[in-house]
Amino acid sequence: MEDFKEFLKKNSKDDESYNKLLEYFDQLNREKETVDHRLSLLERAISSDYDSILITDLHLDAPGPEIVYVNDGFTKMTGYTKEEAIGATPRILQGEKTDRAVLDKLKKRLKEGQAFFGHTVNYRKDGTEFINQWDIHPLTDDKGEITHWVSYQHDITERKRSEKKVVDSQVEFDRLKEESKKTLVDIDIQGNIITSNKAFRDLTGFDDEELKLKKVWELLVEEQIETFKHKFDKFKPGDFENISFNLILVNKKGTEVEVNIKTRLLTVDDQTILRASFENKSLQKRIMAILKMRNSNIEKMFDIDKDFRYSILPEGSDHFRFKYLSETFQNITGISSKNAANLKLEEIVHPEDLEKVHAHLKLVLEGKPSTEQFRIKGKHGDYIVVIDYAKPVWCPANVTVEEIKGSVSTEISSAMTKSNS
Repeated sequence: MEDFKEFLKKNSKDDESYNKLLEYFDQLNREKETVDHRLSLLERAISSDYDSILITDLHLDAPGPEIVYVNDGFTKMTGYTKEEAIGATPRILQGEKTDRAVLDKLKKRLKEGQAFFGHTVNYRKDGTEFINQWDIHPLTDDKGEITHWVSYQHDITERKRSEKKVVDSQVEFDRLKEESKKTLVDIDIQGNIITSNKAFRDLTGFDDEELKLKKVWELLVEEQIETFKHKFDKFKPGDFENISFNLILVNKKGTEVEVNIKTRLLTVDDQTILRASFENKSLQKRIMAILKMRNSNIEKMFDIDKDFRYSILPEGSDHFRFKYLSETFQNITGISSKNAANLKLEEIVHPEDLEKVHAHLKLVLEGKPSTEQFRIKGKHGDYIVVIDYAKPVWCPANVTVEEIKGSVSTEISSAMTKSNS
């Protein structure tokens, strides 16, 4: 301080100028102390909600936005001092495992002036990995113009380990027999999708990583979003413990799917997890309509030119050989029933649908009739949505299923799809 006063004195033309400069400096210093105090209060107030806060300017293109502010939490979380961080870009936290797809989505959202919520692997100054969750929002001036971006950040590494325990030790979704028959998703009390099983991913059309970037209410039709989101604003266990909801999901293709959700609560490492089981009411309605038509008048269900019947024989795990195909199979696929003798399912079923077709046929091999919707390759190379009703044919001793007979409808599938889109 004395050195600074000496500096002012040397650069003042007289004592009056020196005193004015000193007074002005004291005023700026007091204002700075006031701002620092308010900032410290703000940081303490939100320290329980966020591990780290950083503010960047608007430059989104290379070399990227410049960091203009970080709090003490950022230093603790990353190991970078404020001096090292300010003037650098958030890229100092990125590395080999940082998900480029997440960064691209982040950049796109910011260019659109939209907030962003997501997570990926980041790296501390010492090179160690951690999972960083961002909640990024624009800062605007008095005119409403965006001037900076503020990023609230969490180190969610431990939470992810807890999530893994949920999957590994409690419900290993895709492995446990009973759970794998359900459509399941785990959600934290902020509404973040933690993990989901394959049935839920098939239902929504989103993959695991895409779902983890979403709040659960973002999957609903617009008119239901606020009502369902409000339940998480002030999370009350009683609102979710063994409760049923009728909702409408919007899948990745934009198709609305009516669902019934049943929820229950789990506690893992002191973390409350909401487990939701989904029933596809739209699919149930389609199936019931088909079965009703089938039972009332079988001839009305199948169009002689647009539908076909078949029988297949199982050959080992996930392999089937056609024993019989009606002539109308050729009308749809362009393949004659004679040439289909050595045809494999993989040659006509859409690659993305093979797994559920195998599961559908496996269920029939267990002695249970099954109905499934999937896509097959048409004679023009395009894929056609069909609904297959398959039933088991038992051996003479009634011990094992030796054959599967089915009826495939394209007309009903098309009509039902339109009525639910």
